[in-house]
Amino acid sequence: MGGPRHPSEGVEKIRARELPAGHRLGQRAEDAAASYLLNDGYVILGRNVRVSRLEIDVIARQGPVVAIVEVRTRGEGAWVKALDTLDWRKRARLRKAGEVLWQKRFKNDASLERMRFDVIAVSFDAAGERTVEHIKAAF
Repeated sequence: MGGPRHPSEGVEKIRARELPAGHRLGQRAEDAAASYLLNDGYVILGRNVRVSRLEIDVIARQGPVVAIVEVRTRGEGAWVKALDTLDWRKRARLRKAGEVLWQKRFKNDASLERMRFDVIAVSFDAAGERTVEHIKAAF
């Protein structure tokens, strides 16, 4: 009778995995972008939506326009601005994902006129205050 007296006794507690710092920063930036869009009158249709092998950060709608929104951020002291990190490859993949999404989900919605590709850059100062820059029809 030398075994554990309680089912949890002798079992190592499993801690919830914490996200790496870069992922936490990205999540904060996406939260800030969604909040910004909501405050600007958009309806959030989806976040972190998988289309093929690509993930779209935010899909939002304002009136007859659907916006595919790429959220970019960089940590404090980064050498490159967040907006400068969106290269031609990423833009091409987002366009392709947008085309697939339009065909599968939005094409037959008569209340929609078009889709555009926006970029939101979010930066945080040392106190955690955010600055949001929204570029509509960025590419």
